[in-house]
Formats: sequence, structure tokens, C-alpha cells
Amino acid sequence: MATVTRPVVTVQPTGVSPADVAAVARGTATVVLDPSTLDAMAASRAIVDRIEQTGRPVYGVSTGFGALANTFVAPQRRAELQHALIRSHAAGVGAPMPREVVRAMMLLRIRSLALGHSGVRPELAQSLVDLLNADITPWVPEHGSLGASGDLAPLAHCALVLLGEGWVLAPDGTRQDAAAALRTAGLRPVTLAAKEGLALVNGTDGMLGMLLLAIADAGHLFTMADVTAALAIEAMLGSERPFLPELHAIRPHPGQALSAANIHRLLQGSPIMDSHRDDLAHAVQDAYSMRCAPQVAGAARDTLSFVDQVAGRELLSVVDNPVVLPDGRVESTGNFHGAPLGFAADFLAIAAAEVGAIAERRVDRLLDVARSRELPAFLSPDAGVNSGLMIAQYTAAGIVAANRRLAAPASVDSLPTSGMQEDHVSMGWAAAVKLRTVLDNLTSLLAVELIAGVRGLQLRAPLVPSPAGRAAVAAVTPFLGEPGPDVFLAPAMEAARTVIAGPELRAAIEAEVGRLG
Repeated sequence: MATVTRPVVTVQPTGVSPADVAAVARGTATVVLDPSTLDAMAASRAIVDRIEQTGRPVYGVSTGFGALANTFVAPQRRAELQHALIRSHAAGVGAPMPREVVRAMMLLRIRSLALGHSGVRPELAQSLVDLLNADITPWVPEHGSLGASGDLAPLAHCALVLLGEGWVLAPDGTRQDAAAALRTAGLRPVTLAAKEGLALVNGTDGMLGMLLLAIADAGHLFTMADVTAALAIEAMLGSERPFLPELHAIRPHPGQALSAANIHRLLQGSPIMDSHRDDLAHAVQDAYSMRCAPQVAGAARDTLSFVDQVAGRELLSVVDNPVVLPDGRVESTGNFHGAPLGFAADFLAIAAAEVGAIAERRVDRLLDVARSRELPAFLSPDAGVNSGLMIAQYTAAGIVAANRRLAAPASVDSLPTSGMQEDHVSMGWAAAVKLRTVLDNLTSLLAVELIAGVRGLQLRAPLVPSPAGRAAVAAVTPFLGEPGPDVFLAPAMEAARTVIAGPELRAAIEAEVGRLG
């Protein structure tokens, strides 16, 4: 039997890359610490040890936390302080976060510790590495983080597993005892030293992990939105002229130009488009949902570019409190505040919601016999007895409404906590959670447009669609079938979601038309 080699992600002194995060969160990559990160952690730990010996008060080392920052803790109780912190802060409730989110969060906390400004022993970071490599995923409830001192509750649920306490996520989705999981993996519980409990929970790693995964998903979905828009435009006998490059050069938003170039390329080589190109009766101007597709999807792309910059900066950041500086100072910071990530997540949710909203408008046009340019009502060849895709559009409309509610920003909804010590919080965790929901909803909306666009192209026979359209028809027909009597639509919509989310259709189209932006 051939040996399967797992990819390796090495945590460097400069941190990790977005691709590293995806490889660990969604793949099977093994994590290792670069030796230089061990040296950096040992050097910062030596500074904390010296502070302990001098006895001077330092937040989180010799004092309590939050509103208890002025409460001195005796040396003999400082290890107890760190363990108590983890137990008390592991106070989340709700359904467990997905495995990929928790694994991303753990890798990013390792990254932050390995930068050598947190004053922890190298073996603490290694213990988190061991959890990842043993495929032990802490059970992290959805609710608990305010994005204030970072993701305190979610990170505490992760840290609790290191102590041999709390819960882990079993492969079947149930909750298991952490101590048993450690024993099975041959791992021993960790005993924390001064500052280490605080270093395990004071970070934006949950927010950042979700944002990085969302960036990857949004990039793919925005390209697939160009694909489904082109299918709908072709099926509705739309014009390709609004997508000419010279029209977008005079309004130089980069995302708009890229989306327009995609749609224009996707519409080339189409006998359907050729059939009406010189028709004087053809509409002078298409509706906004067709003609302005690049302006909306392009603005979303530009938003994604901004969000990518924010996440990239955060990947380079030391996020802890207090931080240990190379000159021996230990300083309190506010770097754990999630505002940059919360704003970015909210902004991307707004953009993604609008990409879905304009897709639903194209679906509605495809189904409306008064606006679809001679396609049958609801894309059924026998409308009346059959309802065609009527209720698929209902579903899309309901999802658009849900996305509009989710697009309301979480980051403006601060609530004071910790006896008014943490009197302004970011709600960045909530912003990232709902961003993931918006993107999942966008997948469904594009799936409906994919089905509607393909059905419209099928109904244009004997005219043949573009090469991109033919690839889409070939991908969808096996589960949608040919035009005819009504079928059970829910399985087809689930299958279309898989097609939208996966790489196969895009690869098939790019094999025909070249790489899409």
C-alpha cells in the first residue's frame, strides 16, 4: 500500500500564510514549529520569569484580569490564577463551531505565541500543535465572544482541552470528554505557568480564522457570480456590448473591469448571442440586473480586496495583552480589540449580500414571460399544469431577505462588560459568524441562478449556447434533466450548490474560454 504524505505547515517567525491556514483548517496538513520560533518564545519567557522574581505588579502576571486588574495575586497562587482564568472564561453556549473554524483559530493562536511577544514557554505552543496533529478539535460554542479582549470564550474552550478538561468534537459531531481524547492520543494535560492562561485567550484568532476562510470562499463565489450572470444574460438574449473593455476603462474600478472582462469572455462564441446581434427589434438597453452586473460584482471584488489587506495585516500582528518587548518591558496594549476585523467582516457581508440580490433579480426576469424575451412562463414548457421554477425563485427571494437582515453591521452594536473595564467591544466574532452565513446563502442564490440559466439555455434549442454555456448545461443536466414536467426540485438545488461551491464547473469553463479573473 502506498504511503500518503501529509503536507507540512511550518510556523515561521514571520507567522503563517492564508494558504497555511486553509491547509490546516480544511486539509490534513501537519503543523511544525520552526526552531527559531522556539528561541523567540524562550527569550520572552525569560523576561516574564525575571519579573516574577522581582515581585513588581504586572497585569495578568501578578494581578487579576479585567476589572480585577488592580488585585495583587501572591506568587504561590499565580499558576492557580491561570487555570482559574481558563475555566471561568470557557463560558460559551450554543451549537459547536465547525471543525475548520476551530482548527484555524488554534493555528493562529500558535502563530501569535510563536512570534515571541507573549512570554510563554515553547512547550505551550507545542501542546497546541500536538492537538492539531492528533486531530483533536475542541468543542467551541457559537456564543461567548464579544471581540473585546479578542475571542476570550472561544479560545478558553480551546485552552481548557490542554488542561485535560472540557469537551472535544467527535467525528460524528457529538461531544466527548477532553481527558479521554487526550489519553487516546497519548497526550498529557498541561500545567500552566504565570501569564500563560492569559496568553492562550487574548487574541483575535477566531475572528481572523473565519475571515481568512471567508475571503477564500468569497473570491471563488464572486467569480461564479460572473458565470451565472453570463448564463442568465445569454438565456435572456441580452447584449454583450455593455461588457466591452473600453466602457470600463473610463470608470477605472479594478473589480468592475475584471468582472466585465469575465462576462464578456463567457458570452463569446455563442450562436444564441449571434441570433439576435443585428436584430433591430432587440432592446436598446438591458435591465440593470443584466447590464450592471459588473458594477455590483466588481464593487464586491474591490471590497474583498480591502478585506484581504486587513486580514493580511492582522496575520503579521502580535495580538496579546500584555506583550513582552525585546528590551524587557511588559506593556499593556489594546491590540486584541477586534474592530479592524469586525468592520471588514461587516463590509464583506454587505457586498456579498448584494451579489446575491442582483442574481435573484436576474432569476426573476428569466421566469417572467413578460420580460424573458419569449421564454415560457417560469421556464416550464407546459406552464399551468406545471409550475417550473416558480418556487425556486420564492426560495431565492427568502434568502435575499435573510441576507439583508444579516448585512446589518454587528460592529456598531457594542455592549459594555467586565464592570465597565471593557466598555467598548467590537462584536467582531459575531460579524465573522454572520459573514459565513451570508456566503453560504450566496452559494444557494447562485445555485438557483445556475439552474435557471441552464434551463433557459436548454429552452433556446436548437440554438446552441456559448462554450461556457455548454459546459454549464453538461454539468447541470444530469441532475436537472431536460425541460419537461415538474420534478422534485430540492435535490437539484442541493446538487447545484455543490457545483457552485466546487472547482469542477469553473475548471471546465476555463478549459474552454481561458482563466477567469
